[in-house]
Amino acid sequence: MGDVSAELRQKIIEYLASVDKSKNREVARQLGEDKKLVDKAIGELAKEGKIEYLYLNGSFIKLIDK
Repeated sequence: MGDVSAELRQKIIEYLASVDKSKNREVARQLGEDKKLVDKAIGELAKEGKIEYLYLNGSFIKLIDK
């Protein structure tokens, strides 16, 4: 996972579970984390199939319904 902590990844998943969708910068702001680190964690979570990117007049992310 590189320098992305399991804790940050979990915080992102928990935040996304509480909203319909969000932008990366909003996730970073809500968690008080560096956006570059959040971007990296979100990329990892997307590769693992835990979140998905939405393109609706801008780029959003959301949890994948399982």
